[in-house]
Amino acid sequence: MTSGWVFLVTLAATLGGAVLGTLLRCWLPEAHLDTETRDVVRLGVGLLATLSAVAISLMIASAKTSYDTQDAHFRQFSANVILTDQLLAQYGPEATGIRKLMRQAIPAALDRIWAEKAIGAPQGNAFTPSSAAEQVYDAIEALAPVNDVQRQLKPRIEQTSNEIARARLLMFADVDTPIQRPFLLILVFWLTVIFVSFSLFVEPGPVIAVALLVFALSFASALFLVADLSHPFAGLMQISNQNLRDALGALN
Repeated sequence: MTSGWVFLVTLAATLGGAVLGTLLRCWLPEAHLDTETRDVVRLGVGLLATLSAVAISLMIASAKTSYDTQDAHFRQFSANVILTDQLLAQYGPEATGIRKLMRQAIPAALDRIWAEKAIGAPQGNAFTPSSAAEQVYDAIEALAPVNDVQRQLKPRIEQTSNEIARARLLMFADVDTPIQRPFLLILVFWLTVIFVSFSLFVEPGPVIAVALLVFALSFASALFLVADLSHPFAGLMQISNQNLRDALGALN
């Protein structure tokens, strides 16, 4: 479920709970809304609020861990790409063709990673290297050093190019952890019950209505942020690849 749908479902459920609480207040006899009933409802709602806070904390921790892991993989990927390009530049004019190939392969690889991770593409297709990437690896293997400097640089270039492939595979191998639908539905149910209790024992009015709307927006926004954070390659807080695109600029 996307972060937008999470926000809308949470907002609709909590506001619906507030409306339901107001309707129940109008329908129920006053004898059913006495002090003892209010105390029992408040105790139960306090327990639900605690459970909801714990659940949201666990969701935030899980989403943040997934996001940080993917961000670390991409940072490693970027560092190895830039290092490989610098080593190729030191290798000499013989590596200019490979550097040109990299400027074609890397943007295409970034587009593919972001697109496939955003839509949850089948992993079998994700692990298959592109033809441009294979051309880069083959060209590096085909380098023929002619002096001591190039002979020292070639193993380093091969190592960093292998690290690029490894970091890319890790980005696909580490599966993102979106909010599970049953978990979300139970949490939204708890929040709905809490909002029913908010409006059950108070007279409706403009101040109460505005306060409940603000509370509902706050809860919906919190779950929106968690859902968005759990998708590192999509949404408002997705990992940015623009720095790598800018760093690997055109050849002089």
